[in-house]
Amino acid sequence: MVIPSDEAVTPTSADGRFAGPLSAQIGMFADADTLADALRVHLVDPAESLDIPHDAEAWSEGGVADRATLLHLLDLANAEAATPWPQPLASLAARVHDDGDRDRWEQRAFERQRRLSRAVVAALATDDDHPLEAVLDGVMLLCEQSSWCWPAHDDVRDQTGHVLADIERPFLDLGAGEVVGQLAALDHVLGQRLERRYPGTRARIRLEAKRKIIDPFVSRRDWHWIGLNGDVHNWNPWIHGNVLLAALRLLDDPRDAALRVHVVDLVIEGLDRYLASLPDDGAIDEGYAYWWNGACRAIEAVDALDHALGRRLRIAQISALRETVAFPHRMHLGAEWYLNLADGQARPSADQPWHALHRAARAVGDSDALAHAAAHRTPDSPVASEHEGLPRLLRGMTDRAWVEALPQASPLPAEVWLPSTEVLVARETAGDSRGVCLAVKGGHNGEHHNHNDVGSFVVASDGVPVIVDAGRPTYTLQTFGPERYSIWTMQSGWHNTPVLAGSEQRAGSDAAASDVDRTSSPDASRLSLDVLAAYPDTEFTSWHRTAGLDRSTATIVVEDHWTTGDDAGAPDGTSVRMLIAGEVELGEGTALVTPLDGASPLRVTWAPAAPATVVVRDLDDPLLTDVWGSRLRRLDLDVVGLNGLTVVIEQDPTVRGVVR
Repeated sequence: MVIPSDEAVTPTSADGRFAGPLSAQIGMFADADTLADALRVHLVDPAESLDIPHDAEAWSEGGVADRATLLHLLDLANAEAATPWPQPLASLAARVHDDGDRDRWEQRAFERQRRLSRAVVAALATDDDHPLEAVLDGVMLLCEQSSWCWPAHDDVRDQTGHVLADIERPFLDLGAGEVVGQLAALDHVLGQRLERRYPGTRARIRLEAKRKIIDPFVSRRDWHWIGLNGDVHNWNPWIHGNVLLAALRLLDDPRDAALRVHVVDLVIEGLDRYLASLPDDGAIDEGYAYWWNGACRAIEAVDALDHALGRRLRIAQISALRETVAFPHRMHLGAEWYLNLADGQARPSADQPWHALHRAARAVGDSDALAHAAAHRTPDSPVASEHEGLPRLLRGMTDRAWVEALPQASPLPAEVWLPSTEVLVARETAGDSRGVCLAVKGGHNGEHHNHNDVGSFVVASDGVPVIVDAGRPTYTLQTFGPERYSIWTMQSGWHNTPVLAGSEQRAGSDAAASDVDRTSSPDASRLSLDVLAAYPDTEFTSWHRTAGLDRSTATIVVEDHWTTGDDAGAPDGTSVRMLIAGEVELGEGTALVTPLDGASPLRVTWAPAAPATVVVRDLDDPLLTDVWGSRLRRLDLDVVGLNGLTVVIEQDPTVRGVVR
């Protein structure tokens, strides 16, 4: 059987159904006239539909499940057995509509689900039925919860004016998806034992899954995350992947056979919308931090579907998925540091589902991505975490290739160019974080999780960001509302971009870079662009920036040239800015920066020697202080009256080579 590549896929089928790479592949099954026919024939039995071992031998000593992770989670479950369960209270849910605080409710909900995942593993680790008590408690707490939707996402306030969920109109969001995915995985590995001990539990799980997930998924087809308007983001694969697990495993009553096929059919169409929107270079405009809950979720969903279809799909032939497997290591600066664009963190938690990347890299044959995943495998330590969610945890624990993986070195490519997002990353030497590394972006200000940052750049020393993107603070209701750009971290004035006559960049997809040109050679990597369209109307007629790395001299040069209508030079209120993590020693036309983590200091010089000031930004949000410490500093170069500025950045020659 010849399976077409995704390049041959048309956007819609003859009957108006959205068609992408998944439906194209399934449509080639020789014994099926329609996609639904193929599903009816090839979907495996519900009891075997999830690619997670559920026989007792798999979880016993000597079985396929990783013992170190089992024992670690068993210890945690035993330690908390006599403590109260976390309760996400109604008053905390309502608070999001009061002061915008969404975090307090969410953290309690997250910890309750993590505790349930630990209880599941504890029950799998022993034949004793006692741990099932905790599983039952966790399951019933979820089943009796009015809504599985995170309050900040629910549209109940807009629809009814109420501040708490409407139980007659469940809202299907990321949180609801995570709960039903957890219950499906739990039922798959423990359902029979749980039912023998507590008859009726499985029926309750199925009742709530249908009421809160399956029914609204099928009956309401205007969910924004489906992407009917062409705007497809990370919610799409995250939710569709969890709905898929629920349909495959929990719709196991023969009377639900047709519904099971229908739901899987809708999931395939939804995933196809995401896959069709994923650029050929695999880039994620939301940035590295969101890859794990966007493109990675899509890969996992396709893999789950592939298992349920008897391994008939060819994931490696979906070019965007094949390329996106490389995205994490392409954004890697060194050690735990990554290029953070949009709402990401420069030093995200290392507690990621690396096994998912390892598995995806094996599926598409990407040895560099495989090495990057393996670089995070510590022998004799837990292979997965309950923080990932139960389906990911169970998959990671039973993936023998991951369990037995030996640590490798991350690839650290010399240059990465992602034309879809206009992001260039260049380092001195491939495979080595020492020296300087430059990242620069064009793009536009209508990207997902956008910050106003057209033309911004990041510079790292020995893999540690020094001229930085701050990232984002803790999410509140304001973060995704009309006041988003009143948050300082989202504003261009706190990115490494110029301020034009007192004006910062505006939001919107038309606020975009133009005349973008990337040049590359073994000795140099450069990106040139005009950023003027990202700003409101001013007297400027152009602002052209070129940022490049010269490997032969180990220097980064950022050149800005601009024109105004009267050729009188930059008007009042015009400055070039750089946000810095570290200590700054300012001189005339120069600054010495001592970075974090003991990285080699950077010397920043500029000509002409424009007046400079350092603005201190004290930090108090934990998502910022955990990365940068107590403060960041902004270097403002006053370029009033000038027509250009050249900034040179290099490791200070007196201390170059002193690394962590």
